Amino acid sequence: MASTIQLRVDDELKKKSDELFNALGTDTTTAIRMFLTQALAVNGFPFEVKRVNPNPYVALSENEMMSKLEKSREHAEKGMIKEASEVSRDMRDRYGL
Repeated sequence: MASTIQLRVDDELKKKSDELFNALGTDTTTAIRMFLTQALAVNGFPFEVKRVNPNPYVALSENEMMSKLEKSREHAEKGMIKEASEVSRDMRDRYGL
């Protein structure tokens, strides 16, 4: 026996999804079936679901920010430094940016 699932999506989302899945050699219906199958196989979402905070320092008060800056200066004076590219990569990984 087969059941039917109906859902409404934005026209542009449907169009782009159809194009993507066709380019991958399948169709949107099969892709949704694959999603459901994988969800059962992993007993959850088949991808990471997380809430991303776009600005990790939004909750800092001015005093907290100044304290972090002072600590950074102390670290720099002791030679405890990182390349900017490494810091950027770490922040992207840590905060999902």
